[in-house]
Amino acid sequence: MYKRKIILDCDPGHDDAIAIMLAGKHEDLDLLGITVECGNQTLEKTGLNALNICQYLDIDVPVCLGSAEPIIKAVEICPAIHGESGLDGFDFPPLTKKFDERHAVTFIIQTIMNSKEKITVVTTGPMTNLALAMKMEPKIKDNIEEVVLMGGAYTNGNVTPAAEFNINCDPEAAYIVFNSGCIIKMFGLDVTRKVLVLPNIIQRMEKIDNKASVFFTKLMKVFNENQKKVFGFEGGPLHDPVTIAYLIDRKVCEMSFVHCEIDISQGSSYGRTNCDIFNYLKLPKNTYVATDIDVDRYWEIIESGIKKY
Repeated sequence: MYKRKIILDCDPGHDDAIAIMLAGKHEDLDLLGITVECGNQTLEKTGLNALNICQYLDIDVPVCLGSAEPIIKAVEICPAIHGESGLDGFDFPPLTKKFDERHAVTFIIQTIMNSKEKITVVTTGPMTNLALAMKMEPKIKDNIEEVVLMGGAYTNGNVTPAAEFNINCDPEAAYIVFNSGCIIKMFGLDVTRKVLVLPNIIQRMEKIDNKASVFFTKLMKVFNENQKKVFGFEGGPLHDPVTIAYLIDRKVCEMSFVHCEIDISQGSSYGRTNCDIFNYLKLPKNTYVATDIDVDRYWEIIESGIKKY
């Protein structure tokens, strides 16, 4: 049976944690490793979170530390949503799992270059690690199946009117990746704002009553509390797992092929993903953008993923 080989590049983060959970045990996915950068919290904290998640869920893959800061701009983190630890709400057992000694960029390059099959790179945080890998070894682009990312929006941002958090953290990195010539599939706020962890979703997953459901339930309760304080949402948007859900079931999202340009002007739209949904500019199309999501199917995928533990 074909198993899609993936590298998951992330900045855990409550929603990253659920993406890791979903990818870690699915029979159709071969998770080769997890690479980490700063984003939702500092690199020190996101790295520890990734180790803790893998140890708790018994996901035996390399975890590699990567970029501690963006390529150009200053570090921006998100404690208002993810808390002081970056993953507030769950108490992990004592940590024994260790980081892989390789830098994340080195791991990405080596893994892709040494693979006989093309590899899918999933990014659920800033795209710094992948962008640097593409610059250090451009040949990796030939062996990337596709880049599947949570980030951006063709409508409104969530940290500025124009920009979504992941892209805004490192617009220059996103610019490099979107202009790499690789197949780019973008799952932005336009769809992720539709998959809200409402109270009935928490109750549904809690009934599964295994280690993953306890993990999901405790994290999502704190995630929702913070989303309510910051955005007024009754349920937090579970952004990042949309990428993995799509790899498991392509029917979960509707996609449009468009021209997308990352604004790196450092003006008021800095970090915006300018998606020409209506093809006004007649420019070469370079990005598949998610335009709708089957919400019921999404939660079925999440539920099925939790049950695998």
